Amino acid sequence: MARRRKRKSRRRQEGRRILENVPQFSIESGEDKPVTAARKFISTEGVIPPALLLVKRNEHTTDRYFWAEKGLFGAQYVEENHFLFPSLKTEVEELSLV
Repeated sequence: MARRRKRKSRRRQEGRRILENVPQFSIESGEDKPVTAARKFISTEGVIPPALLLVKRNEHTTDRYFWAEKGLFGAQYVEENHFLFPSLKTEVEELSLV
């Protein structure tokens, strides 16, 4: 039986392009859960929003989080709903100027 190809959302692709221009930080979760490790990293390093955090859970899995003025969000949610985040509007404007 032939497998159907998954349809790629244009809105999500646009959000992914926008997030590529945001500062990224890669960290290891260690003993903490990934979200806890991300929150600890943000508080200790004083990360300024907007930022993308790549938290390595184990050798196979990496969780992606977006740090905004309103809090910490899953990167996939932000890709699909990038228009809801005021800090990303400047990124959109910069991309359209280039």
